[in-house]
Amino acid sequence: MAHGYAIDVMSLLNHKIMVDQSLEQMAAKYKSAEPFPHIVIDNMFEDRLLDQLVGEMPSLTAEKFLYYEDGHLTQYGLRSAVELGETGFQLIAFLHSAAFLYFLSEITGIRELLPDPYLQGGGYHVMPPGGKFDVHADRNMAYETGLTRRLSLITYLNKSWKHEYGGQFELWNHDGSRREAAVEPLFNRTVIFEIADQNFHGVPSPIACPGGRCRSSFVVYYHTAQGLNSVPHSSVFPSSLRKSSNPLGDKRTVLRIARAFCPPIVARAAKKVLRRK
Repeated sequence: MAHGYAIDVMSLLNHKIMVDQSLEQMAAKYKSAEPFPHIVIDNMFEDRLLDQLVGEMPSLTAEKFLYYEDGHLTQYGLRSAVELGETGFQLIAFLHSAAFLYFLSEITGIRELLPDPYLQGGGYHVMPPGGKFDVHADRNMAYETGLTRRLSLITYLNKSWKHEYGGQFELWNHDGSRREAAVEPLFNRTVIFEIADQNFHGVPSPIACPGGRCRSSFVVYYHTAQGLNSVPHSSVFPSSLRKSSNPLGDKRTVLRIARAFCPPIVARAAKKVLRRK
């Protein structure tokens, strides 16, 4: 887009975010980033806003959160977008606004981005001590809508986080065999990255924060209506790919697919059947 239009995008945002670079500079940094397109932006939101977001986080109960523990992932994830408080609703409304979508398009070059008001897989992500998410490539579709996942935006909510607590967001090479970069999960740090089948990332080392603390973030996914000519899949783990040419032979993979595609009662039934085998 023309330079004048890019200036209009920033004016549309009306100082609701804070960045210290031009859109052109951020776009260049995003596209040249290794090992795949991404950008890290510090202090993009007001601290007060994120403090309020943390303050209204629901308790980690079964009514509010899903608890994932399948060998690859140990994490609490928000059960439904309707569990958000007022600040969460306001933040999501902004992150899904046309102005912010244009902002993301200017940085990433991906046009006609679509939001996800249902927060499928998004919202609060909470890793307790010992939690992790093995290196993986994200699932490539929002199953309920059929839209193609294109971008992930992660904002970290961890104040006074120390390096020795772990929890670094790691970016790996195209076959998931080597770590290329790592991002500390510090408060008000936002990572935006492209979702693709070879864009491997994760938090593979168990969280080592003190008891009573967790590694928390707020995640939003963005989509397009046009697909990328790839087969719909759940999270892809390079270790599974190397072990077997038939990913459905992995019980954990079957459970992930069942959980993603099926109603909870069906997924639970599948889990019970696989445990008997």
